[in-house]
Amino acid sequence: MRILKELKERSLIYVGIPGSSITDGNKVSREIYVSRAQTLIDASVARESELAWFAAMSARRLLLLGGIGLILTGMIFGDIFAVFTLHQNAAQVGANLAAAANAALAGNRHVVLANFQNVGAFLENRGTKVDTHVHMIDFGYLALLLAILQPWVSFAEGLKKKLAWVFLAGAWLLPIGVYLIHYVGLAHSPVKAIGWASIAADFGGLLVLVATFACLIGLWMHFRGERAKPTDKLLGDRSTEGRILFAGGLALVLVGFFHGAYYAAADLYKHEAQEYSLLAQMTAGAAAGARAVINTALASYGQLQGAKAVNIAAHAHSIEFGLLAIMLAFFQPYVRLRESWKRRWAGVLLFGSLLLPVCVLMEMKYGLVAGGLADFAGLLIIFALLAMWIGILRYTGELDASIANTPDSGDSQ
Repeated sequence: MRILKELKERSLIYVGIPGSSITDGNKVSREIYVSRAQTLIDASVARESELAWFAAMSARRLLLLGGIGLILTGMIFGDIFAVFTLHQNAAQVGANLAAAANAALAGNRHVVLANFQNVGAFLENRGTKVDTHVHMIDFGYLALLLAILQPWVSFAEGLKKKLAWVFLAGAWLLPIGVYLIHYVGLAHSPVKAIGWASIAADFGGLLVLVATFACLIGLWMHFRGERAKPTDKLLGDRSTEGRILFAGGLALVLVGFFHGAYYAAADLYKHEAQEYSLLAQMTAGAAAGARAVINTALASYGQLQGAKAVNIAAHAHSIEFGLLAIMLAFFQPYVRLRESWKRRWAGVLLFGSLLLPVCVLMEMKYGLVAGGLADFAGLLIIFALLAMWIGILRYTGELDASIANTPDSGDSQ
């Protein structure tokens, strides 16, 4: 009943005998009062829905803040990994492959085995780091999507909050477990083939799966039944920064799709044929004892794998950053920053999102210069995302303070 109380306090409606006159000293017409009353009612309804969907520790707030936190952590981890581990790891893999090939020519099978074991260790180290980076970011995207859909999940808020906690627990547990696989191994594991880190990662994945499946059931219940359409201002936002992020994100997704289609049509099958040819040259060179042939084929094989990697990475990053920009566009009403700064951070995020895949694509030609620019672009995205996250935290503080200062905050609505 808070809405009617506000109307009466502001004297915007006349409560009395139907047909009686409304006067405030100047014969103001009934239509003006009704119009002003309806405006306040609409604003109050929107405010009430905002308090309901984004209340303290609500499912939407948990998923939004936790999702952006996951994306930030994954991107920071990815930048650190790219600078200090990725290129060094690739160099070690190439060096050990060359050493194994030369040892095979010399007939030293023990050295061949040792080098291939080193290659396996380096690949596992890189694979677990890449999986940690990817899973954190992807779970963050999924959390943002679930945050958008919360008003349509037909469960009580208490249950939705528990599902949000379950999702976030699994979303953090899985990448941490994957990261530790390389270091923990099979030590003290009750299973011969799976270590404790893998068990923890699998359990985290199960938590994410259960929470996501439960939200899908809630969505199905909403659209299956005859339920009132929830009032949510996020989907109706038409702010400048929201439109910039939505349009820019859509453009990034399209660019990623077009690049992927071009690579598949022009280079993918050519690269596969080259890969088969180079492997055949290595085999033939080893059989003939031609060390120069093997070394040339190994160098070409490394270049080929690099070309495939940068094309796939540019394709994937463009689409992923586009999706991030689209989802962040919905949450701009929750970012408590000046409008000018919201537009600037939206521009910084889109600029970094375009610069990063372009520089990744140019790494084969320009080497560390392009790699450094790609890392700088990643930092731009991190700074823009962090600024929006801080703006959302400011908004939550203002919202909670307004609820605490409301005299009838404990009254029923």
